[in-house]
Amino acid sequence: MDALQVSFGVVALLVVLAVAFDFMNGFHDAANSIATVVSTGVLKPQQAVLFAAFFNVVAISVFQLKVAATVGKGIVEPGVVDQHVVFGALLGAITWNFITWWYGIPSSSSHALIGGIVGAVIAKAGAGKLIAAGVTKTVVFIFISPALGFILGSLMMVLVAWICRRRSPMRIDRWFRRLQLVSAGLYSLGHGGNDAQKTIGIIWMLLIAAGYTAASDKLPPAWVIWVCYLAIGAGTMFGGWRIVKTMGQRITKLRPVGGFCAETGGAITLFIATAMGVPVSTTHTITGAIVGVGSVRNASAVRWGVAGNIVWAWIFTIPATAFVAAVAYWVSLKLF
Repeated sequence: MDALQVSFGVVALLVVLAVAFDFMNGFHDAANSIATVVSTGVLKPQQAVLFAAFFNVVAISVFQLKVAATVGKGIVEPGVVDQHVVFGALLGAITWNFITWWYGIPSSSSHALIGGIVGAVIAKAGAGKLIAAGVTKTVVFIFISPALGFILGSLMMVLVAWICRRRSPMRIDRWFRRLQLVSAGLYSLGHGGNDAQKTIGIIWMLLIAAGYTAASDKLPPAWVIWVCYLAIGAGTMFGGWRIVKTMGQRITKLRPVGGFCAETGGAITLFIATAMGVPVSTTHTITGAIVGVGSVRNASAVRWGVAGNIVWAWIFTIPATAFVAAVAYWVSLKLF
């Protein structure tokens, strides 16, 4: 009975830690959903975070749990995961998220979590216990998601410019102030659908390892799904204002038409990735789309130095979180 109680206590502690990561994910990545709609003046900041949080949670009824299945069952071989691996993964991801939020750097909570899982597993059993297909798919999309966001954002901007070529700037601005509410809602929907499922996946992984859920189950417990979607929505409501400034103004100046094109291009990318079960970075995706929109207007309109710093943060995310997660794994062996 004592062993069971200790086991339940540890599992409960790790679930709380995972939900805290999910909340921080929403907090950290709120900028992805609201930066453009705030910077163009379509919504006030507090209106924007409530708007985005609502669609984060609504995503629960839109997307299948394919991303959760990838994270929960497709990254690590069965039998390797234990409470120490999960603790290391979460602590690595949370640490990286806090550092990048503090310095206002848009980085990927998704890849921070994947890097954490990779580092903790390697510390325990070596790289051979990772599932190559799942890790490779995730790493490849580090490059595909911003590139696709860039391409779709650029194409949307070119298409809109052609359609509206004979319209007055004032009328165009008025139209796209309304349309940007649609695009911001779609992007927030994609953000909730992809990112909440990553935390669902790691809690699912933990419950399977602890014996509370069977590996053969096709879905995680319903309470896990609801808690994770509500947590990411709550995090978004608090907003990460340091990163909003970077995303909305420092990369390139946006008008409503540009915000609409960036959000729509990014939303399409997220919808595709979530349907494929790929955990992608909403940060990478919207940054690529914003740069694509800015480059259509004028290459010099993009502050490439700022964009370059963001890319460096992307490159370091997985190695940095893997290192912290490995250290946290070894520490956890002494704790419980």
